[in-house]
Amino acid sequence: MARAHIIGIDLGGTNLKIGLCDGSCAIRAKRILDTTSFTHKDALINAVAVSVDAMIREAGLTRAAVRGVGIGLPGPIDTARGIVHFFPNIPGWREVNLRDILRRRLGLPVRVDNDANLMALAEFKAGAARGAANAVCITLGTGVGGGLIIDGKLFRGSTHAAGEIGHMPVSENGPACGCGSFGCLESYIGNRRILAYARGVFKRTVSLEEISALAARGDRKASGVWEYVGAKLGIGLAGAVNLLNPDYIVIGGGVANAGKILFDSVKATILRRAMPMQARHVKVRKAMLADPGIIGACLLVKE
Repeated sequence: MARAHIIGIDLGGTNLKIGLCDGSCAIRAKRILDTTSFTHKDALINAVAVSVDAMIREAGLTRAAVRGVGIGLPGPIDTARGIVHFFPNIPGWREVNLRDILRRRLGLPVRVDNDANLMALAEFKAGAARGAANAVCITLGTGVGGGLIIDGKLFRGSTHAAGEIGHMPVSENGPACGCGSFGCLESYIGNRRILAYARGVFKRTVSLEEISALAARGDRKASGVWEYVGAKLGIGLAGAVNLLNPDYIVIGGGVANAGKILFDSVKATILRRAMPMQARHVKVRKAMLADPGIIGACLLVKE
């Protein structure tokens, strides 16, 4: 039987998404688990393996029909050796050879890469960055991840750790960040930081969805939250625009659903803070794909 299927996995700080894809990387089945319910890395890895086994079984497939498993995670990954150096926001992950662990457990080829790299690969091949020679792709969620397309190829850097835009310092003396540093972009606009900022604005607990809904109805406080987030993100992106001169900036992840107010703030900040030629050239777009992490993990195996 031809190996016509690929398992794509998007392992984030909040959700674990597993998809069964066909040879064109279209998702045929999907399951989602809560990452935060696992307090130890071994339990989370076991949940990945059990879910993959179940997905193959429920689809009526044999191992021979599965080409391989691709998995994306936040943080620095040695994609050549399949080693997760560090998994921000999940304690206990240091120098874990996830590729070999899953390969032994599943009996299938396994590829591992940074989740934002895989989002960038998916959006470049089939989404909002299609046709670009150079693009910066950002995921806004539990953390702030980045993937780079340079000269039409995914750029990983010398130690496979390029693209960590969330850990670019944007302040000399900012708040502590999950990476161990301080003043990083992520320490201002990761989900938890946005919610903490919004609590200060509203004097009560609010959700990201509520902030977006209120902003859409013209609430000034809610609009101000997204303008603040867009300005902080725009400052980080202005540096990336000056450094890389991209055609597109593609923004995805749950926070990107804030919509026009957020994007307008990002664009205005880039125009104000980046050098004029680069700022006028770059186009800021919302990510197009519903599950770019899964699709990118599938492409990683396929290509």
